[in-house]
Amino acid sequence: MNAKMPELKAAFEAAGFTDVKTVLSSGNVVFTAARASESSLQRKAEAAMTQRLGRSFLTIVRPIDALRELLASDPYDAFGVAPGAKRIVTFLRARPAAQLALPIELHGARILTVKNFDVFSAYLPTPKGPVFMTLIEKTFGKEVSTRTWETVAKVAR
Repeated sequence: MNAKMPELKAAFEAAGFTDVKTVLSSGNVVFTAARASESSLQRKAEAAMTQRLGRSFLTIVRPIDALRELLASDPYDAFGVAPGAKRIVTFLRARPAAQLALPIELHGARILTVKNFDVFSAYLPTPKGPVFMTLIEKTFGKEVSTRTWETVAKVAR
């Protein structure tokens, strides 16, 4: 993320967002805003960061209720994910251009399913490091934001 969380919070507040809080140190921001499309909120947040921080970071907005529904649905249940596997969610800015033949696997990282603009993957940690990010970026490009299932749960609280 490369931004200090208090400065990021101040940028969102200066843009008129309310109830702003950062979650963890990886750029997760929870806020209240007037009803608007996700894309307009993304543009507003990115403009605020440019103005206050001198640079913008890729911003992907999801309503808190959508995150809670996502968590309640537990899309991993149908895939028999190994007990030691890390479950991750990748948020996309745009729907995938092509229909994918899933699951897709690379060195133990698997893209399991895609629902709308959200990708559900799992991986077993290996000495090769975070190969799941290579798989995600190779499949969907770099306009994505990936979080662990646990982080999504913290944000949704």
